[in-house]
Amino acid sequence: MDAAYFVIAILGCADGGSACTPVATLQTHYATEAQCSVATTVALEKNSDFDFPTLVARCSAAKPTEAAEAPRETPRRAAARRG
Repeated sequence: MDAAYFVIAILGCADGGSACTPVATLQTHYATEAQCSVATTVALEKNSDFDFPTLVARCSAAKPTEAAEAPRETPRRAAARRG
């Protein structure tokens, strides 16, 4: 299965990075996994206001047909921030 592009998913995780839940999928498409990986740090900094002890940014491969069929996930902002 060849990926047509890569996207960044933001995951909210319980303490220790376990039990992660997807909280946002960013709309920017990257041609290679390397380009996507480079962008994860900035993406995580810009999307750090979710109410989870740990946030993780991961690249996911997608084909255009899969992306067209899958519902678009919109970022869900946490009601309160921990600080």
